[in-house]
Amino acid sequence: MSVEREPIGVVGTGYVGLVTAAGFAELGSDVVCVDIDADKVARLERGEIPIYEPGLAEMVARNRERLTFTTDIGVALERARLLFVAVGTPPTYSGDADLSAVHAVVASMPASDRHALVMKSTVPVGTGASIKRVFAEQGKDGFRYVSCPEFLKEGTAVADSMRPDRVVIGDDGDWAGDAVVELYRPLLNARHGGPVDAEGSTTPLGELVRTDIASAEMVKLASNAFLATKISFINEIANVCEETGADVIEVARGMGLDARIGPRFLNAGIGFGGSCFPKDVTALKQLAGNSGYHFQLLNSVYEVNELQKRRVIGKLEKHLGRLVGKRIALLGLAFKPNTDDMREASSLVLAARLQAAGATVVAYDPIAADVARPMLRGVELADGALDAIAGADAVVLVTEWQEFRDLDLADVRSRMAGDVLIDGRNALEPSAAIAAGLRYEGIGRPSVARVPVPDPA
Repeated sequence: MSVEREPIGVVGTGYVGLVTAAGFAELGSDVVCVDIDADKVARLERGEIPIYEPGLAEMVARNRERLTFTTDIGVALERARLLFVAVGTPPTYSGDADLSAVHAVVASMPASDRHALVMKSTVPVGTGASIKRVFAEQGKDGFRYVSCPEFLKEGTAVADSMRPDRVVIGDDGDWAGDAVVELYRPLLNARHGGPVDAEGSTTPLGELVRTDIASAEMVKLASNAFLATKISFINEIANVCEETGADVIEVARGMGLDARIGPRFLNAGIGFGGSCFPKDVTALKQLAGNSGYHFQLLNSVYEVNELQKRRVIGKLEKHLGRLVGKRIALLGLAFKPNTDDMREASSLVLAARLQAAGATVVAYDPIAADVARPMLRGVELADGALDAIAGADAVVLVTEWQEFRDLDLADVRSRMAGDVLIDGRNALEPSAAIAAGLRYEGIGRPSVARVPVPDPA
């Protein structure tokens, strides 16, 4: 017998909001999606998805009857008691989070003892306490508040939403927190009341972390700051590997086998980007500073990330000399594969630095080109990878899309004017590139092919 699901509202139909709404609709809830952008709402009503995320369009289409799109927040308040807030909180010039959209949502709430705001947006620690004070000052003491940070990874967000590794809920131990737990119950493992398979075993779903509001807010910032730190650390190791002749791939493999470290986020490259890591590192650093604490480690994490992007220029100059008049092809523009997100993308820094050095820049991305076009003035956008490569003095792999991994490197070499290949994501096999006649440079990898050492029988 099916269990009746509680209807919900989702305020904001951006990346987090739309995935959240589609996920709850998939679980059987009726969802009212609210956005102030009337054009976006109209597009969603027509079935047009404004962002690229594998599987999202199909999930929205599959659950279209359960999804309502509107600009009227009153519709959500009428139909649902839980309103998930998923509006943007971009960094300001000072590095603090811009909470103007959050404050606008708070201001639009009526006095009520049957509604709750559930914060999905990434906000500084203390935001929940501040919102509760505002509610009290405005005579809205009955309005409940829950922190429920999101942990979606772009490119796998649909899978992440349906099979989370954890669900973090920060509340005051009232009905609102209980209701959010019940919404997520089908995604929790059996010890938290989630599903059990036919053999009676625990389904490998998420752990529940129910805590206070401030701790829930900190979990999100601390998690992303730690992952960013791990990336910057392996990039520093990669830079030392280049000086000593070690191979960072082998180093990371050996490190990752230690259960205390683990293999994830030990992929050296040209730095992290996207909507979360740079913003959350800065936000946590700023939060600490505003509280009177100097978070020195995060200053270094951010500095390493910025310098890592620029090391590519040095690699190109090592092989080509001055870059004036050189044609450089960038393969990939989005900050990671399987997304069209250009926020804090390494390609933006690389293109600007190359143009400043006098190079001609041509680029190709299979998904993000239209989003990137207004951000890349003076950059020629090619229709395909081979078109971008044609006549290039050097090629830089920026985003590790599978189609770039699958390129015939001999064909790549034959189409180039030069022979320099900078593998900014260590996505290609150095020996194959060298065999194709290319001068290969990875990140923290030897520039000559190594003879593999077989495992002992």
